[in-house]
Amino acid sequence: MNDAFRVSCEETIDGSKPFISSINLTLVDVKFSEGRVIINNSITYSNCNNHQDDRKKGVSVNLTNTPFYFSDIFNRFGSVGCGNFATIYHNQTDDPIGGCLQPSCNSNANLSTNDMCITSIPPRLDTFAASLTKKYRSYDGNRSCGSAFVFDMDSLDNDGLLTVPHTKGHVATSLQWGKPLPAPCKLKDGKKTFCNSEGHYCWSCLSRELLCVCSDGEYSSAYSVDVCEGCSTSIGTIFALLCIWRLFKALERRNDIKLKQKYFKRNGGLLLQQQLSSNEGNVEKIKLFASKELEKATDYYNENRILGRGGQGIVYKGMLTDGSIVAIKRSKLVEKKVLEEMKLEQFINEVIILSQINHRNVVKLLGCCLETNVPLLVYEFIPNGTLSDLIHKPNEEFPLTWEMRLRISTEIANALFYLHSAASVPIYHRDIKSSNILLDDKYRAKVSDFGISRSVAIEQTHVTTRVHGTLGYLDPEYFRSNQYTEKSDVYSFGVVLVELLTGQKPISSSQSVEQRGSLVTFFLHSMKANSLFDILDPQVMNEGPREEVTAVSWLAKRCLNINRNKRPTMKQVAMELERIRTSDETNVLQEQSDDEEDYEINDDVTDPWGISSCSTMVIIDNI
Repeated sequence: MNDAFRVSCEETIDGSKPFISSINLTLVDVKFSEGRVIINNSITYSNCNNHQDDRKKGVSVNLTNTPFYFSDIFNRFGSVGCGNFATIYHNQTDDPIGGCLQPSCNSNANLSTNDMCITSIPPRLDTFAASLTKKYRSYDGNRSCGSAFVFDMDSLDNDGLLTVPHTKGHVATSLQWGKPLPAPCKLKDGKKTFCNSEGHYCWSCLSRELLCVCSDGEYSSAYSVDVCEGCSTSIGTIFALLCIWRLFKALERRNDIKLKQKYFKRNGGLLLQQQLSSNEGNVEKIKLFASKELEKATDYYNENRILGRGGQGIVYKGMLTDGSIVAIKRSKLVEKKVLEEMKLEQFINEVIILSQINHRNVVKLLGCCLETNVPLLVYEFIPNGTLSDLIHKPNEEFPLTWEMRLRISTEIANALFYLHSAASVPIYHRDIKSSNILLDDKYRAKVSDFGISRSVAIEQTHVTTRVHGTLGYLDPEYFRSNQYTEKSDVYSFGVVLVELLTGQKPISSSQSVEQRGSLVTFFLHSMKANSLFDILDPQVMNEGPREEVTAVSWLAKRCLNINRNKRPTMKQVAMELERIRTSDETNVLQEQSDDEEDYEINDDVTDPWGISSCSTMVIIDNI
């Protein structure tokens, strides 16, 4: 309530002790419901070993100008000794306010608390003095030793005895801060725990007075509200606020549940559940995550958990409750419009299909969350970043060797071959690029990000969509016709091959004047001019066998054929790369009969500035 109640920790010869700072006395206990504290109080008067002149009075601590006073309810004035009259005064100059006569001692027995007199003290005593006056003859030095003090009655043991206080130099004493009211004690509703006087409900009914734990008038400036009235009012207010808060939280939870149900239904949750129940053998292959689980897994989508940002959304690193590490893709809000334009059944089917993909070079989809504004996809976590970073941010301590480039190329090709031909339903990735190729702990390639992928019927040869992809990787025929085929993925893979060969980005403003435009244009011109080895990455030139490098370059040229019908399939690409890796004597594949027009560069398609002037509906991602 104010600084008078402040407790500090201080060092003593007996170790650290709590002290009430305002009166510098050791705090023993607090009895809040009784409005009192118990302190270790020094012996007020003692004439042992001539420590006190009989003609002088011992004076207690002065509690004036503090909220405390010596409790007349819990304390008594006591004196230990033989043949003395113990007197208590309000101060050194006032008349006595009480006293008691010690028993006469007629033996040589040691002094004990049986040789003690006790009397009550007046109410609201804030200071006092004490003295002993000899009345009877004592037999020895011990018998002449006596003391006087105010002590707490709780200090008496079961036999009504008190440990001789002058042997310790202090005694337990109760200080009250409660306000005794003059009215007699009245029980409220027959309960013994409350009292009622003049409309005030107080903590305790004690003795002949009503103890109310509240402020006194002279301390009202420190805390003006009557604690007795204020406590009952505050309890009622707190109870009302608690009820309002619980009602608010209940409504909040109800609204949150309704909103999650709305999102779940809108995002196709009911349809997904039907698909799972009708396909019981695959139920365990996809999990529907709760939004709260993913919030906790990502530390509520903390910025520090972001693994990457892309055209489709943000990817966070998360830890599930079972301790497994995952990557959680949170779509951009704008993607909600795209999702709404898609057929709901198609989206759900794709989620199920992707969850069933099982290939060592494809990132595994573990499940999804449909309780949020836009769906969240949960993938296995791949620790070593992207192929793009490995190519364009070289690490001297871990260089990208030719053997690694060839192996990674083969792994990507095998993954795309699986998606196109070996999966239960053919899948077109539609966004193959080096930043969508992840590298695991052993730097094995993992194709990722199926945000715009499409599954097709086995008899289908293409899907017709508005152009959507990444600048520098787009198939020119797809750009012109809006028809995406498996050969469109082949073209994008060809761009990745050229990146691995040259170490350059598909589109880069840092290239020289003759290289500006697209990397594909520059590569094909170099092939045509027979200057391939002038543009290769130095690491490739130093480590790669000339026959292997040439073979991969011609394979990349075939993948980039402007006529999609003359591009190889991913099966053929994968087999050719495997052959290059395992063959002792590589036969360079050159199609001498190729029509040069097939490789003629159309600047309206491959140049980025040509794209911006086209009227076709296009969604382009940055590299």
